Amino acid sequence: KKFLTKLDQQIPAELDVHLICDNYTTHKSPVVAKWLAAHPRFQMHFTPTYSSWLNQVERWFGLLTDKKLRRGTHRSIQALEKDIRDWIATWNENPRPFTWTKTADDILERLNSYIQRIPGAGH
Repeated sequence: KKFLTKLDQQIPAELDVHLICDNYTTHKSPVVAKWLAAHPRFQMHFTPTYSSWLNQVERWFGLLTDKKLRRGTHRSIQALEKDIRDWIATWNENPRPFTWTKTADDILERLNSYIQRIPGAGH
């Protein structure tokens, strides 16, 4: 709710705000739902369940975890925080967009193959 309030204060009132979120419970909590009802310019859009691969922020956190945190040794919270802040600073010096490497058809074909192996799925 704090984040939404901050956005509401910083984004000009005449603009609609579209937020793309995953299905995390806090995004749908009663407090957030009540706030959104009182602020109709805010529109929530949710990624499908079990589709974290669509969420580019999830992908970025995956890189942070794989490249920095999993291999690191942190003797304190401060050391962990420093590693994260250093990662962010390095990333921001040379930000790179994520590029899809498969076509939609490739993804759907693989998904269909996977669904066929799950008992009861697709019926």
